[in-house]
Amino acid sequence: MKTQAIVLESPEHLALSQIALDAPGPADVVVDIEFSGISTGTEKLLWNGRMPQFPGMGYPLVPGYESVGRVVQAGPEAGLSVGERVFVPGARCYGEVRGLFGGAASKLVSAGSRLTPISEALGEQSVLLALAATAYHAVSDAGKRTTIVPPDLIVGHGVLGRLLARMVVLAGFAPPTVWEINPARQGGAQGYPVLDPKDDPRRDYRAIYDVSGDAQILDQLVMRLAPGGEIVLAGFYTEPLHFMFAPAFMREAQIRCAAEWKRPDLLAVKELAESGRLSLDGLITHHDQPAHADTAYRTAFGDPDCLKMVLDWRHCQ
Repeated sequence: MKTQAIVLESPEHLALSQIALDAPGPADVVVDIEFSGISTGTEKLLWNGRMPQFPGMGYPLVPGYESVGRVVQAGPEAGLSVGERVFVPGARCYGEVRGLFGGAASKLVSAGSRLTPISEALGEQSVLLALAATAYHAVSDAGKRTTIVPPDLIVGHGVLGRLLARMVVLAGFAPPTVWEINPARQGGAQGYPVLDPKDDPRRDYRAIYDVSGDAQILDQLVMRLAPGGEIVLAGFYTEPLHFMFAPAFMREAQIRCAAEWKRPDLLAVKELAESGRLSLDGLITHHDQPAHADTAYRTAFGDPDCLKMVLDWRHCQ
């Protein structure tokens, strides 16, 4: 069994290639992928060769962890049925080609336990569930804290920042302020203000959630904290983070890293999206075919008007 897959052969060099799939076992399913999203965080780092050392890192690789498709073959121990629509957070089924994260393919093999059945009604917006789960995990902290302070400042108005802001509003908290320096991304807010930092005079934020990935931003954020305030690092940072100690000391600042989402986070946002309480509208801005993958990836990473690029695999089966 073979598949067409996006293969990053080396930094900034990719191709749509036909490669062999590993044979499915009794606990596996075969999925025909319908849509996959391009991540402007993790996948951009794989694309430009700046990804830090990561388990399984190396080229060639198949990227992608934002895929949705339909089960076309299911083993007796897979726990899924043929015909079910599923969210696919990636796969490792390409022989000697690494699956990091392995979701950008027309067909793939995965353990049924890794996949999540989803509603037909979500359509292509299902690819956004991974980012929604990332936002949910950051603000819930997987239940590890007794008191969660929701963000009153979010830095960055890309897809992740928008989802995080929408969740805060949905939960009934005061609408957060969102910072965005790119005028092309300052629109599209749903019930919260978006400002350029230079237009924001506040210096008393209790919880600042940074989704920008800017490793140089900590000093600026510390100066905006209220005493005892918290900075949550919810982006992905390739450079060392550092900050001046004295301002952080005077504010008794707390700094927390938000880790990768877990399955309970995905199930939580799936229910919110399927019930219609969490809107995923307005976040997918661009579409392309896998045959145009090189152009699609460059657009996703270089065009400020592109919030989320989705590849349509339905004609590649």
